Amino acid sequence: MVSRKQIKLAVNLRGVGDSISEWRHPDAQPDASVNFELYKQWAKKAESALLDAIFIADGLYITEQSLPHFLNRFEPVSLLSALATVTSNIGLVGTVSSTFSEPFTIARQFGTLDKISGGRAGWNVVTSGTLDGAADNYNKKQIEHDAKYKLATEFLEVTKGLWSSWEEDAFVRDKESGVFFDPAKMHTLNHKGEFFSVKGPLSIERSPQGQPVIFQAGTSEVGRNFAAEQADAIYCIPKTITESIAFRKDMRRRAETFSRSADDILVFPSIAPVVGRTAEEAEQKYQEMASLVTITDALKYTSRFFNHHDLTQYPLDEPALNLLDLVPTQQGSLKSFTEALKSGISLRQLALEATTPRSPFMGTPEQVANTLQEWFEAGAADGFMLVPFGPFGMDDFLTQVVPILQERGLFRTEYDSDTLRGNLGLNIPQNHYVTN
Repeated sequence: MVSRKQIKLAVNLRGVGDSISEWRHPDAQPDASVNFELYKQWAKKAESALLDAIFIADGLYITEQSLPHFLNRFEPVSLLSALATVTSNIGLVGTVSSTFSEPFTIARQFGTLDKISGGRAGWNVVTSGTLDGAADNYNKKQIEHDAKYKLATEFLEVTKGLWSSWEEDAFVRDKESGVFFDPAKMHTLNHKGEFFSVKGPLSIERSPQGQPVIFQAGTSEVGRNFAAEQADAIYCIPKTITESIAFRKDMRRRAETFSRSADDILVFPSIAPVVGRTAEEAEQKYQEMASLVTITDALKYTSRFFNHHDLTQYPLDEPALNLLDLVPTQQGSLKSFTEALKSGISLRQLALEATTPRSPFMGTPEQVANTLQEWFEAGAADGFMLVPFGPFGMDDFLTQVVPILQERGLFRTEYDSDTLRGNLGLNIPQNHYVTN
């Protein structure tokens, strides 16, 4: 197994960016979210820098208030399948909802990506938010928050079972004898559960890594339990090192309650580093991006967290306590808004901070590397999910910060494996039907 003494790194590729206004930057390509040549360049750069994976997020519902990247972007599995043909080692992780999909379809899609890429696929399992209108796009009724995780648990059970349809040596392919496969090594799932009835078997064999790596990003109580039971890697968005340490400890503890080793899961905090040759230059880059956001755009963006409620009708510079009624009582990503509103933050502050949050990973390359090392050695992370800050963010990090981590022995100088599991130091899951 690969040593866990080195940092794992992935990059979340988000086309025209993670903000409402990044596409307006002079160096940005405004069609980036649907520019495959650009995605190819990014994937090759990330692989040249020896990153573990590229990550493609997704959503199933848009409105006029949606981020520019959300409005016009590639479907993840299709994009990653194409990128698999121009890369050799880097992992390919895509987001697909378990709430609005079918297990057989997802098992087949990611099984295919895993074979095309030689064992580099990863599936980021999302249950889709309760505030979006995805149900309206899939002819389904919205499912209550906790029930979606119950459904997702069975969904993963079925999908993983389908990925075990074939034992490793099932396909004999002996031309002389005429034996194409060994029927004894083909397994039919015959699943009948509360949400799904799936017969199987799956019509594709396992890849060199056994099955795709499972990513998850649940933050609520039920979401954390789901991730601890099912996931190989967990994507989180902590605000401080203290918060991240507590989250990782909690997830490792929960993993053990599901009869797993704490080392069976990796925690990847999301980071958006702002790197400059000097601290002043880093601040200048931050201000350059922040200045592109108007308060009107900021309010439109922030409204997505309040069920797209019109926020322009409220005073900008008074405590926004009256917005508390618009925040659902659910736990998870919206909890931070509840806490901010209770603290007396103004609507203007809330909106501007939501659109351009200030990263703790900000400064010179050495300062950013120091912060990464501090978090890693303190047990706040196993790796980091890079969300490039501005059109310059990815290049700045790969060319200036990664070499410092390598010099310190904190990041690889060559790939450990040609599979995603191999590079992450994760074990190959045993076929469900094979006993040692």
